[in-house]
Amino acid sequence: MPQGFKLKIMTINEIEPKALWKHFADLNAVPRPSKKEERVIQFMVDFGNGLGLQTDVDAIGNVIVKKGGQAGLENAAPIIMQSHLDMVHQKNNDTVFNFDKQGIDMFVDGDWLKAKGTTLGADNGIGVATIMALLSSTDIPHPPIEAMFTIDEETGMTGAMQLDPSFYTGKTLLNLDTEDDDELSIGCAGGIDTNTTYDYALVEMEREHLSYKLTVNGLNGGHSGMDIDKGLGNANKLMNRVLYHLRSFVDMHLVEFDGGSLRNAIPREATVSLAVLKDDKGSFETEFNKVAEIMKTEFKTVEPKLNISFAENGVASGKVMSTADFVKITNTIYALHNGVFRMSPDIAGLVETSSSLARVIVKDGKFITQSLQRSSVESTKDDVANTIRASFENMDCAVVQAGDYPGWQPNRDSKILNVMADLYREMFKEEPQIKACHAGLECGILGKHLPDVDMISFGPNIRGAHSPDEKVQISSVLKFWSYLLATLTKLN
Repeated sequence: MPQGFKLKIMTINEIEPKALWKHFADLNAVPRPSKKEERVIQFMVDFGNGLGLQTDVDAIGNVIVKKGGQAGLENAAPIIMQSHLDMVHQKNNDTVFNFDKQGIDMFVDGDWLKAKGTTLGADNGIGVATIMALLSSTDIPHPPIEAMFTIDEETGMTGAMQLDPSFYTGKTLLNLDTEDDDELSIGCAGGIDTNTTYDYALVEMEREHLSYKLTVNGLNGGHSGMDIDKGLGNANKLMNRVLYHLRSFVDMHLVEFDGGSLRNAIPREATVSLAVLKDDKGSFETEFNKVAEIMKTEFKTVEPKLNISFAENGVASGKVMSTADFVKITNTIYALHNGVFRMSPDIAGLVETSSSLARVIVKDGKFITQSLQRSSVESTKDDVANTIRASFENMDCAVVQAGDYPGWQPNRDSKILNVMADLYREMFKEEPQIKACHAGLECGILGKHLPDVDMISFGPNIRGAHSPDEKVQISSVLKFWSYLLATLTKLN
């Protein structure tokens, strides 16, 4: 916590710096899911125009707001400040919330700002609000600012991919999308989506079966890049493990499987509908409880709230998946690599390559999956993507790999890195953590459009991004803000 910060906070309106938090609250009142950014784009356009600043929207929808330098830095070189407008929309199963119509319901909990049962949008709303606070300021010294507000970062980085570089003249870019306040990010992973489909056979049940609903929930979830090395449970993999175990003991058919939600979030919940032979009721319940207890014991340290349960729903009816396809699908999901694929041999503690099985759907004769592979090395990104492709192709799935985006190669000789590292040591009397991250920051893509621009990423402490447990540390935002303001005075 920064020196002099006293934690006497009741509401968001009392938090310092007040301008930043006001803009964050205003932003969070605007629904802004990826792919549906029309309202937040208009919000930002109105904001820029309302300040009398040059405000533009490029062809894809990125918003550009430009402001001259202030307080003696009018003639300094312009800097690009960048954050993304969209946020991950995810909620707990028992939370009633319409992301398309409602603003985020926030509350202060000690030194943390949280949301009630949904994602908070601190990723990357705090970055957006920070830039807004600078643009609306009248007394903060800063060089000329070219604010870059990109769209669709969370589901494809479309804004960065189709950026129009002609709007920008700055040669230094500050990306405000890092989630540890002692970290200066100088590299990130690239990624690729693997999406699969398979038409399975539907058959009539020959004997009387009972209908069961299986549930896996209570998992932490989180960011499938930043949190992939924490050993967290993946609801899709855990549910499939239950099914794989049960099929050896019980005559049963898969009816539906619905697991996960977003391509870049570790799945927190999964549900399955099963038809279980009536005569096997006892065996089913015994074996289910056995495997559930084993799994909860394995995960008790990292997933203490893990729930694996079932409910009987009477006599099963209708068509079900054939036994042959049930075996194919459960075998494939079981064999599928999920988690860390390779650690970096060059940067200690950095996940180089990973894969996350984000979504599984079984319904009405269709088996569908979505997964995301990440790597800071292009060749191992191809390797893990091929590993996932081969697993699905072995069961004759149609596989489409798309959304390929590059990583950001670290540059330890970066001028902005040296300036900010020295300033961090001076201000906080400790060493900054100079890192590459396993998330998909836009910097790698932006560097393709702006090859001569020196880039760095930093931000306040954010935890649980992409999950309803997302929270941002209030004292850390104040630290981040003071560090940013000091940095701006050095860029002349």
